[in-house]
Amino acid sequence: MSRVGKSPIPVPAGVTITVSEDNLVTVKGPKGELQQAVDKDIKVVQEGAELLVQRPTDQKRHKALHGLYRALLNNMVVGVTTGYKIEQELVGVGYRATNQGNTLDLVLGFSHHYVFELPKEIKVSTTADKGKNPTIILESNDKQLIGQVAAKIRSLRTPEPYKGKGIKFVGEVLRRKAGKSASKK
Repeated sequence: MSRVGKSPIPVPAGVTITVSEDNLVTVKGPKGELQQAVDKDIKVVQEGAELLVQRPTDQKRHKALHGLYRALLNNMVVGVTTGYKIEQELVGVGYRATNQGNTLDLVLGFSHHYVFELPKEIKVSTTADKGKNPTIILESNDKQLIGQVAAKIRSLRTPEPYKGKGIKFVGEVLRRKAGKSASKK
């Protein structure tokens, strides 16, 4: 039995949830509005200040969808109330990040700049304090979208294991390798 699917989703004050006939769940809150299509076998019921996700049988497919949709709906409720924030750090000599609106301009040691146009649902800001690595801060109410964009930005220059140069998440611990050792005579 899905332990994730069984637990109810608390719905805070100021959040409205509507479920249409074709199982389209819409969550509205202070940070925006999100929609998620739910499989026709899974039933979403709101009881008071809680949202319940129910499955019809104990089939393996229904168990998997039960936990999945509960997690997705919970992420939507958290997103429209508090939102999500991801911070990335550029480690390397000459690495820079600037933004104008939702356009991110990255200098990552290549012969050209990367100009990255972000979706309108994501707010971006950059910091470049003296003595610290440049930082990219992404904020959104959609956890899936912000994670996908952060992974795409990181893939432009993944951290390498010898010097740690690249784009990494703030607080991420990288496995480091020892370089070549001097030959013994």
